[in-house]
Amino acid sequence: MSAATVRAVLFDLDGTLIDSAPDLAAAANRMRLRRGLDVLPLESFRPMVGAGARGMLAIAFGITPEEAEFAAMREEFFDEYESDLSGRTVVFPGIAEVLGALEAAGLRWGVVTNKAERFALPVVERTGLAHPGALVCGDTTPHAKPHPAPLLEAARRLEVAPEACIYVGDDLRDVQAGRAAGMRTVAVRWGYLGQGEPIERWGADILVGDPVGLLKWLDLA
Repeated sequence: MSAATVRAVLFDLDGTLIDSAPDLAAAANRMRLRRGLDVLPLESFRPMVGAGARGMLAIAFGITPEEAEFAAMREEFFDEYESDLSGRTVVFPGIAEVLGALEAAGLRWGVVTNKAERFALPVVERTGLAHPGALVCGDTTPHAKPHPAPLLEAARRLEVAPEACIYVGDDLRDVQAGRAAGMRTVAVRWGYLGQGEPIERWGADILVGDPVGLLKWLDLA
């Protein structure tokens, strides 16, 4: 698929459109303080933001989903995060310009995130993102990424064929989901990237270092 055949651009949320690491880390650190532990630096949490509560709790407490207390601590984390969703969260530099360019070119765009709707909706609103044509959350369909179902649902809502969409994300699961949905995939270097395989090994069709790189590929810059 060439850039000329793209009719819609779908984005991951955390680590792609917004930098939510400070608020997620703050929620985990409040849990540490409650237990008499020192706060950890933001950079300890940042690589694992894409893993959500599981990643934050792993860094903060070394706990895994297999442990008996994980479910209760996850709910505590959710409550902490929901209490202050966006005080420190910002849109990445250049993203507003990207979305404006897409709209000016007549391209549809949407957001597909594994973040639950109770968190994603207020974050999108409070960070001032332009209204996406579709917002598909982690609990919108029966499956979350890397399953293709959320991406296919977003394409359906935008009324664009999956093969005419590209999916942009900062995690291996984004690339896996996009490929499974029959979309071309873009991996972004400015995101969280995780602690697994390096970005060059994810199998994305395109790697971009900054938002302008995406616009250049789309011939919009």
